[in-house]
Formats: sequence, C-alpha cells, structure tokens
Amino acid sequence: MAKAEHAETATYRIIVVGGHTRSIGKTQLVCDLIAALPEANFIAGKITQYGHGVCAQNGEQCGCAPDEHSSAFEWESDAKSGTDSSRFLAAGARRAFWLRTKQGYLAEGLPLLRKAVHEAVEEDGAPSFNLIIESNSLLQFLKPSLYLAVLDADKQDFKSTAQSFLDRADAFVLRRDSAESEKSWSQISAKLVQSKGSFLQKENEPVPEPLLAIIRGTLTRPASVRI
Repeated sequence: MAKAEHAETATYRIIVVGGHTRSIGKTQLVCDLIAALPEANFIAGKITQYGHGVCAQNGEQCGCAPDEHSSAFEWESDAKSGTDSSRFLAAGARRAFWLRTKQGYLAEGLPLLRKAVHEAVEEDGAPSFNLIIESNSLLQFLKPSLYLAVLDADKQDFKSTAQSFLDRADAFVLRRDSAESEKSWSQISAKLVQSKGSFLQKENEPVPEPLLAIIRGTLTRPASVRI
C-alpha cells in the first residue's frame, strides 16, 4: 500500500477540546490533560481558522486570492516560543503542531495534518500514542473518540459553530459552578448539561479525577478515528 493510501486508512484515538468562545482555558485544559496523563503519549495540536482576507501562512492580511495560501501546517520545535503549541510541548506532549486555515478551508488543511501525523508516527516508531486537538471546527469532518466542551459563565459570547456542536459533547468542563453556567446563556439547555458529564475545574485547579478516569477509559479503546 502506498504511503498516501496508508495515511488515509490509518486510525487514531483523538480527543478534541472545544468551547463556546475564546479565552476560556481551552489551551490550558489541553496542557493540563497532557501533564496529568503522560502515559497517553500525546501528539497535541491546535487548529485556527482565520477570517476573511487573512492569510493562513502568517495570520496577516496579504491580498492573496481566496483559494491561495488556504492552509499551513507547522510542527512546534521550541517549548519556550510563547505559542499555544509551545505550551503543549512544555506540558509534556510528544510532539505539537499548529494547523492554520482560512475560514471555510479546513477540508483543504486536513490532508496536511493527515500526512504530517502519519509521517511523525512512522519516524518516531513509538509503540502507542494518542492525539489531542484544540478545535471546534474539526467536528465537521470526524467523530472523535472524545469531545470535551469548555464553558465559562463569565464569557457571554457564544460562537454559532460551538453551539451547533454542543449536543455532541461527551462531557462539559465548567469554569464556574453548574447553576451559574446554566443561567448564563439562552443557547444552553440545562437538561443538556445535566444529561452529560459536567466537571468543575476553576482556573489553576487540577483536572478532576473522575474526568481523568473517563479519558483513561477512552484511551483503552481501539483506535478507530480517521483524519
């Protein structure tokens, strides 16, 4: 089987961390999980989609055509560079990446991710590994092994994309207590939050052990997700 075909058929355990808006600790949760579960041997990454007119190559206005410079993939090499992907390395990730695409062009970026991960796994020769990715939009293209949605009642903004994926969350990580969260947005059904696992983890607190148990259980299941 050719390398490209092998990459397309390869399966993984993938944990996706999303949330309703920016600056609610999604990156921090990924870092916390990496640090708390060193045995998971995580390849960690972040997916960013830029708005209209912004180039995926550098995140700046460049005047390129809509279908030019649509995506860019980078492995992080410096745990002290200050990027979110560097934070993943500092937390203990085996490797870390940043995939950037123009808004609406994630499908064009996924082959870059697929090829890079496959080549990294073959190069490292590790007996086992798992993927943890910070993204909401990835859910348009795959059903992850586990999807965690971060909610912060202090942040009123609620992205429409995040709202559309809420019912697919396997568990919610709350930055405020559940009663406060349920009253904060009309977009969230209290029954939905109550029907899923909900775990309170305030800033600078460790990951709740029951949530870690769920993730450990997920990582014992067969790899079944294709990128």
